[in-house]
Amino acid sequence: MYPKKLIVFILVLLVLQVKAQKVGLVLSGGGAKGLAHIGTLKALEENNIPIDYITGTSMGGIVGAMYAAGYSPTQIEKIALSSDFQDWVGGKYKSDYSFYFQKNSINASILTAKLSIDTSLRLNFRPNLVNDIPLNFALLELFSQASAISKDNFDNLFVPYRCMVSDVLSQKSITMKNGSLAEAVRGTMTVPLVYRPIKLENKYVFDGGLYNNFPADIMKTEFKPDFIIGANVSSKTFNEYPKNDDRIMNRLLVYMFLSKSDSTLVGKNGVYIEPDLINYSVTNFAPVAELIKKGYDATMADMENIKKAISRRVSPQELLIKRNAFNDRKPDLLFSNVKVTGVNSQQKKYIERLFKSDQYTFNLKDIKRGYYKLVADETFETVYPKISYEQQTDSYNFEIVAQPKKSFKIDFGGNISSRPISNVYLGLQYNYLNRKAYTFGANFYSGRFYESVQLSGRIDYPSGLPLFLAAEVTYNHWNFYNTSQIFIENPRPTYIEQADRKIDLKLGMPLNRNARLTLSAAFINNNDSYSPTNTFTVGDVLDRTVFNGLRTSLLFEQNSLNRKQYADKGHSSLLSINFSTGKENYTPGNIFRAYTSFTDQLEITRKFREWGSIKLSDERYFFHTKKYAVGYLAEGVISNLPRYSNYHSTLLAAPAFYPLNDSKSIFLENFRATSYLAGGLKNVLHLKHNLDFRVEGYVFLPYKEFEQNGLQGIAYAKAFSKWHYAGTAGLVYHTPVGPISFSYNLYDDPIKRHGVLLHLGYLIYNKRSIE
Repeated sequence: MYPKKLIVFILVLLVLQVKAQKVGLVLSGGGAKGLAHIGTLKALEENNIPIDYITGTSMGGIVGAMYAAGYSPTQIEKIALSSDFQDWVGGKYKSDYSFYFQKNSINASILTAKLSIDTSLRLNFRPNLVNDIPLNFALLELFSQASAISKDNFDNLFVPYRCMVSDVLSQKSITMKNGSLAEAVRGTMTVPLVYRPIKLENKYVFDGGLYNNFPADIMKTEFKPDFIIGANVSSKTFNEYPKNDDRIMNRLLVYMFLSKSDSTLVGKNGVYIEPDLINYSVTNFAPVAELIKKGYDATMADMENIKKAISRRVSPQELLIKRNAFNDRKPDLLFSNVKVTGVNSQQKKYIERLFKSDQYTFNLKDIKRGYYKLVADETFETVYPKISYEQQTDSYNFEIVAQPKKSFKIDFGGNISSRPISNVYLGLQYNYLNRKAYTFGANFYSGRFYESVQLSGRIDYPSGLPLFLAAEVTYNHWNFYNTSQIFIENPRPTYIEQADRKIDLKLGMPLNRNARLTLSAAFINNNDSYSPTNTFTVGDVLDRTVFNGLRTSLLFEQNSLNRKQYADKGHSSLLSINFSTGKENYTPGNIFRAYTSFTDQLEITRKFREWGSIKLSDERYFFHTKKYAVGYLAEGVISNLPRYSNYHSTLLAAPAFYPLNDSKSIFLENFRATSYLAGGLKNVLHLKHNLDFRVEGYVFLPYKEFEQNGLQGIAYAKAFSKWHYAGTAGLVYHTPVGPISFSYNLYDDPIKRHGVLLHLGYLIYNKRSIE
């Protein structure tokens, strides 16, 4: 009798032990390849395989943390497939949350270096890192609620979780088991030289893959599961040594910074899954769906072995009830306080005003808006966000660790062109923050065609309605004679040289996140020299027109374009209302004298001029798919610009339409008028990653076209009796140092009809005094 009971008792214990079988999942690092882990999660849940513990590193740490925070594999897949995810890993953020009010005018910068002065007055160089602004906030959105209900203990998550970070100073691997889940994930994915390190437990930490890229050992010591499923997507060996040096360099960071994954660590009671990802890059996050499928297929290939080893099952209903119960406990993201550290008391007040609200609490949208206002402010070196939960008030605190900078920013740029319009650009900027933000800057352009110097200063007031006061002093010089030789055009030079000076005072305010309103008053001095016959010989003196006056403007500006030039997404608009008044001084040159005998026309003539103008310009990309985008540019000007002393002086003072990117480097008589309507379509075909084929066409319709009457007389054509066209077709490749463009440009102009242009960099200039 007793032996039978003993046997039954032993069998019951064995059954209970099998039913209590615990399973641990280990997810390796591997950059973009880690997206394959989502496929592993999908396959395991579809087959009712339990996941009781998770350890992960880098991308494996991110995917594992999302699962541990209560997200289902389907939800994780949806997030990874979203455009938001691509923005996070690419360092981009939606224009809806940028703050255009605080942006400087666009310039030709390509590279940026930051120089800070320490107490020994030594200059320290700071290279640019990948922009972690969108990533930091996204991690808070994803993980703060799970951290709140787990009370920052990773054992209390939906699935107990561990991730790895690396302390490079002590050369140790650190296991994260408590604290902010968002910060732990941020730490485990901090690849050196790519992302800025963060401080955890008073230590600056980097990617966990430096010392433990496959934390199966941590799974054993922390959780002691009965069975381990290990998924590895990282490989540091080539089956065949690469003959292409570029391929080695592209993968250099992987070899330097990731420890090798040991497949034997899962032990006898384990399954090792390794998807075939040899044709995928650790830095290319675009093929999300393909990577997920690779992970799914590799896991399904081992599913029979997994099922044989693990007899326990978790039904979909049981898992759904457990997950819903966990997620239902998550407190809503309502914020009662904004805390600021890392700055002095005056700087703290400046930051807090950006989050000022009439409500007692903030929602996530309020916090996000204030955060992106802050990161748009160039007076800060770093802005790191944190979220903490207070159980007593059932609300969150938004914490900001800010580091103001009393440092210089140096921008380098310009363009290299097949035509003589190449130039170099140098920009200098100094920022200082106290109760107000102060910005001082200077920029310089130098080239055969264009030279410019601009000095600027700005004060930002972070009041309930933010305001800025700014002053600019600008000098521009344009020499069209040096640029009038185009590859296949009629080589008839343009003898025009222009210089303008402007001292401008501005008062600005934001209208919304992407728009601002600016009131400006400027003293302007325009100096134009030109040949009335478009001929010139050594010893000739050009005609000269000088205009000294005042210009007041009210500008509405909005910009959410995704690029400074050759954009394919977003919207930009400008509405300007202007009034100009001053005196025109005309001095004829000896070319004019050779064609006239009237002595009264040989002296300087002075005439008072005043006029008003309204300009509306709108550029929008209204349709875009993965392979194709369409946009338009529409522009109109209404003005009562008076006739100047002669044809050329009137033409030079008139508003101009610049349809193509190189239009400002060519003097186009047919695209100038006192009032006009203009517009056209932009077609962008995405051939490959960062390679576009663009076809653009435009029409220019002047209200009354200028007509030359005799040597220097001017007349007007009938209203809307003539129109002109322009178009371009070419390839654009977007590189980290600006666009490379090769295009054929066509203008409805008898002299400058055809042109071929190859350039690297940006064809961007400081604004003219009358723009």
